[in-house]
Formats: sequence, structure tokens, C-alpha cells
Amino acid sequence: MAKIVLNTFGSFGDLHPYLALAIELARRGHEPTIATSEAYREKIRAEGIEFAAVRPDVGELLGQTEFLNKLWDAKHGSKYLLRDYLLPRVEEAFEDLAAVCEGADLLMTHAAAYAGPIVAEVRKLRWISIALQPAILFSTYDPPVIAPALWARRLYGLGRWVFATMLKAARWETGRWAKPVFRLREKLGLPRGTNPVLEGQFSPYGTLALFSRHFARPQPDWPVNTKATGFVSYDKRGEGFGAAAGSGELERFLAAGAAPVVFTLGSSAVMAAGRFFEESVKAVTKLGMRAVLLVGKTEKPPRVESGSIYVTDYAPYSELLPRAAATVHQGGIGTVAQALKAGRPTMVVPWAHDQPDNAERCRMLGLSRTVRRDEYKWEVVARELDRLLGDARYASRAREMAERLAEEDGVCAACSALFAD
Repeated sequence: MAKIVLNTFGSFGDLHPYLALAIELARRGHEPTIATSEAYREKIRAEGIEFAAVRPDVGELLGQTEFLNKLWDAKHGSKYLLRDYLLPRVEEAFEDLAAVCEGADLLMTHAAAYAGPIVAEVRKLRWISIALQPAILFSTYDPPVIAPALWARRLYGLGRWVFATMLKAARWETGRWAKPVFRLREKLGLPRGTNPVLEGQFSPYGTLALFSRHFARPQPDWPVNTKATGFVSYDKRGEGFGAAAGSGELERFLAAGAAPVVFTLGSSAVMAAGRFFEESVKAVTKLGMRAVLLVGKTEKPPRVESGSIYVTDYAPYSELLPRAAATVHQGGIGTVAQALKAGRPTMVVPWAHDQPDNAERCRMLGLSRTVRRDEYKWEVVARELDRLLGDARYASRAREMAERLAEEDGVCAACSALFAD
């Protein structure tokens, strides 16, 4: 039995894999504690998992329109999140996490939780880094599509040097952002260390890539001892977040007609939805199709008068998406995983961060189409949906991918890898 601290930060897409792992670790007799935002306390404890609050708290961002607009800026969102919000608060995160890790046997970290590697070093604690999406592995053999530089993917065919040059520039730029981390390390009597945004986030003990090798093949320049486990998913709403409104009504809607198109922006991008749902309604109305809109806690959900369109704040992806004709989503890695497992074609409308890379991988697999966020107008959506659903190859490839993923057990593989020799 081991005391294991799982430290994460972000949306449900960042929390849910850690929660799934913690539940399995507890089942195996270990003592997991999830160290994350206060906003998730009740959700985590409802599963019988120990919780510890680590700043900053994503709950303080809810309703902050200006912040959310910056966070989901297509080009500069990641810079704002890291440079202006997370990195300046690394010392308070260290204070909280160091206390949680007292007496721990293992720490599992997150790419955006920068205190984790420092706590592990100070406490001489074994730690495992987590990669939720392939983009953050920064492979020159399989270079990611970078939101601030979408143009660069057209140059990748020229050779590995293209992304290697981009990495060099990124190392210089993010090194400037990381000054709060370097100051904290100096204060603690530690050497400066490597860039915490790039190579510094990966543990010498190993990294678990919580996605399928069918989604992104392992590469020679992945961080040392990286293991692709398969996707790790969890999609209960949980305590403190309310029940899915009208779940019985949704079931009746699904049973009453043809499979609908599901439109969702996940748990975070939905707070900066713009006209996504309004344009979606116009598109399916034009096509004469049924639809389900998952609008989250949108203050002004779209006005829908048609009985062929169902609007709700939330529904478990694992139950809903397999019954969809197609899913239109933002490309967050958690949503991608559930959409791939569902075996239905998808259309991805990437908002920011890792989402353009996830979208491109889905497109290259031949089971998805991509629409740029700034081009998301009903005419474009209707045209692309018609192409997606009118070509049987998309549905066939989606089913084949789902069959491959069904053979993987990402949760068990990840938990077993933690204690492998």
C-alpha cells in the first residue's frame, strides 16, 4: 500500500483522468489524494477519494468574462494562462503541495502544475509526470500543430529542423515566463534547473502518456521512460456540480427519432462559446436534422423552438456520444477520447491550446473534419456536416478506431506502470 498524491490543474479534462486513476488506485489498496483546485472538493470526495486544496483555484475564474476571453484567445491563450496566471503563483502552489506530500510515497504531476517537480526534489520524492495529450511531448519526429503558429505545419515536411528551430525559440520565450520558478528554486537552495514549461515538466522516473498509441505513435525523442497507456476517461458530473438536467427527457428525445448531431464545447471552452450554439442550431435546421446541444452553465443558452433540438447543460459522453450521428466539439483531449471511443464521426472546431493538434490528428486518421473557429458559420457547418455524414468512410474509420480502443484499458495499464520495475 502506498500513499500517492495526484496533483493537477485545469478543467474537467485535466481532472477526470486523475480521478479515474485515483479510484483504481484506491481499489487496489493504495491511499490516493488528489491535490487540486478547491472547486473540485465535493466532486472528488463523493468518489471516496481524499482531497487537498492546492492554489490557484479554477473556481475563482468562473464568471470572469475578461479572463475567459483571454484564456480562449486562439493565438495567445496559452501564453496568458502560463505567463500571467499560473507561473506567477508557483510559490503558493508549492506551499500547499509540499504540505500535502509530507509522508507520501509517490507524486503524480501535471504539465500546468509547476510546483510538482520542485516539491518532489525538495522532499526527495519519487514522481511520475503525466502527459494528457501528445502535443506537450514536443517531438521533432511527430511535431504538434501549435495554436500560435498554425502556419508552421505546412513546413514540417521540410524536415525535423523546422520544429527543432521552433522549440529553440520557445525555450527562450518561455524561459522568460518561468522567472518565478527560477526565483523559487533559488530561494529553496536548488539549482536553476531546466525550463519548467518544456523539458522540466518531465520526470526522470518516467512519464505516463494517457492516450492511445493509435492516436499518437510513440516517438524516439519522447521523454525518457514514457509509456502510452491508452485513454483514461471519467465522465460523471459529481457532487457540487448538479445532476444532468432532465436526463429522463433526454432519453425520451433520443428514443423518439433519428440519431442526432451532438454539439459540445467541453467543460471550459463552453464558457467562451460565442455564437457556436446559435450557428449550430441554424445548420441542423437547414439540414433537417435532430441535435443535442450541451451548453454547460451558459448564462444565455440559445433559444430553440424546434422539437428536433434538445438543449441541456450536461450529459455523460460515454452514454450520449455512441448514440449520435456525429459529434461536433472543440477538440479538448477528454472530449476527443470519448468521441473516439464512441465510434462516430466527428467535426472538430479547435478553440486554442492543444486543440488544433488534437483536431489535426483526428483529421489525419480519416474520421473527422476540421472547421476553424473563426469560420464557424451555419453555412460552413451545414456543408461540412453534409460531407461528413454523406461519406461512409468516416463512419467506417470511426468504428474501426473504437474497436481498437476497446481493446485497451488505459486506467489499469497506467496504475500497473506506476510500480513496474
